[in-house]
Amino acid sequence: MSYLNPVNKSFCLEQMCASNYQKLLKLMPELLVLKDVAIGVALNNLPLHITVIENTPYTMMIELNHCFNQSKDEYLQPAVKIRLYLDAKLAEVMSDQAHSPIARAFKDKGLSKDIMNYKWRLNYFLQKWLDHCLKKDYQFSVMTECSALIVS
Repeated sequence: MSYLNPVNKSFCLEQMCASNYQKLLKLMPELLVLKDVAIGVALNNLPLHITVIENTPYTMMIELNHCFNQSKDEYLQPAVKIRLYLDAKLAEVMSDQAHSPIARAFKDKGLSKDIMNYKWRLNYFLQKWLDHCLKKDYQFSVMTECSALIVS
């Protein structure tokens, strides 16, 4: 994948997070009222899972991933944890399956350039992934604990 390295990375990162927020809502319009799990399907593509990890009045933490196996031992990747800032309308990647959360990866806050580059790479990946998912036209259905028990 090509890599973009803008001069004013902090401004561009904020714009990307705003764009990713809008793309997530376009991908799944009911996202902000989701309580548990939603599964998206697209013709000839792997299922896409959105799981709510945390929901507060001003933020929401979700995990987005593809399901590579339909058994009980589902192989979910990439497992991207995204914090939605509801008041600012931003979506920021906090971690993925291959990278530690930012706070754990950079204990020294003086490494601001490295932290910015780390955040940029994670959010740039999300942007490209969301573009891909939107092109595939995923359709979501919401799973609740009750419906998950009925399916099992």
